Amino acid sequence: MNDVMSGKLSKDEMDSLKEVARGLKSPRMSHKLFKNVKVLTGQKLAAYERKTGILQITELGKQTLFMAVCIDALRLLRSDPVARVNGEALAFLLRKGHLETREGEVGHFITSKGEESLADIDSQK
Repeated sequence: MNDVMSGKLSKDEMDSLKEVARGLKSPRMSHKLFKNVKVLTGQKLAAYERKTGILQITELGKQTLFMAVCIDALRLLRSDPVARVNGEALAFLLRKGHLETREGEVGHFITSKGEESLADIDSQK
């Protein structure tokens, strides 16, 4: 289980990971990223590219960001079933049975499985 799921990545570290995911153009880093690079590389969420030395997001980093987007989408849809969320996250949550669409109603509704998952995530914090 990665550290985002157990709540060990701070908001600052998550913002740094998002910055790396957007793609860095040079080896120079922002102050925030420089402060968190040791954590990101240590947890194998980011790695330096061999040829250029530019920090790149790893597959584990991409998965971590996607799971954070899914969790945020689940929380948003719990409070507002017609809210706009990331399309990939929505498709994933529908496929995994965390969300459902109801006949005659507009929006996406969280299932008991989705509620259990959110409760489990919240209990780990």
